[in-house]
Amino acid sequence: MTQLAEARTPLLDGGHLKLLTFNLQVGIQTSAYHHYLTRSWQHLLPHPKRLRRLDMIGEVLGRFDIVGLQEADGGSFRSSHVNQVEYLATHAGFPHHFQQLNRNLGRIAQHSNGLLSRLTPARIEEHRLPGTLPGRGAIHARFGEGPDALHLFVAHLALSHRGRVRQLDYLSEIIRPLRHVVVMGDLNCTPDQLHGHERFRSSLPLHPVRPPLSYPSWQPRRALDHILLSDSLQADEVRVLEHLFSDHLPIAVDVRLPDACLETCLTTGRGDAERRRR
Repeated sequence: MTQLAEARTPLLDGGHLKLLTFNLQVGIQTSAYHHYLTRSWQHLLPHPKRLRRLDMIGEVLGRFDIVGLQEADGGSFRSSHVNQVEYLATHAGFPHHFQQLNRNLGRIAQHSNGLLSRLTPARIEEHRLPGTLPGRGAIHARFGEGPDALHLFVAHLALSHRGRVRQLDYLSEIIRPLRHVVVMGDLNCTPDQLHGHERFRSSLPLHPVRPPLSYPSWQPRRALDHILLSDSLQADEVRVLEHLFSDHLPIAVDVRLPDACLETCLTTGRGDAERRRR
């Protein structure tokens, strides 16, 4: 977890934890199916407007307390050697960020998940999700200490049904003993498919039940991007954001934390601030 400049907006403004998940698609502008073919070269080669797109994305991300990113590049030829997770954290004013490298193609591409946070994490863990093809992962961030800590997962699941089943099984075992849980990311499955997975459904109640449609971004028809909460957390507002270049739309949720969970999260943050001042 890297510490950067202080955030530009108040943390937990109005008593809500503002969450966002976004499949960045490496900053490629996609607004029609034919762009998958005509702009596929941008998955391998740099584009002169990509940094400008990241700047515009950063302006939106800066409104939130915690952001989960999928399909970010960790700094390779195609991104002009820019670590997109770090760049967005700096531009949006997040004091903490973490990049998980899931598929390392050397200088060509660095497929990554990302976490941007205004809250100070007490612990970060990386999980390599099972699957026939390697390259899928999840970030597990714990905020606070003890049984009332907040556990937040950023995940990008497989395209294949068999792969997703194995990955949801894996996550279920980690989530089951935890109390306050958020799972967010591009899960590549609909709410009905999530509800059909009995083990995952029993470990997490899967609400909001009907997240907004997020894919494809120019004509949304499927809800593939999710922010799922344990029963202890209250979602006061669930919304989809405007088109930000990617083929996925960002999903945002305002979450109200229980008092004990809020207190341990903030206590960890205050302790970290004290240590930095010393």
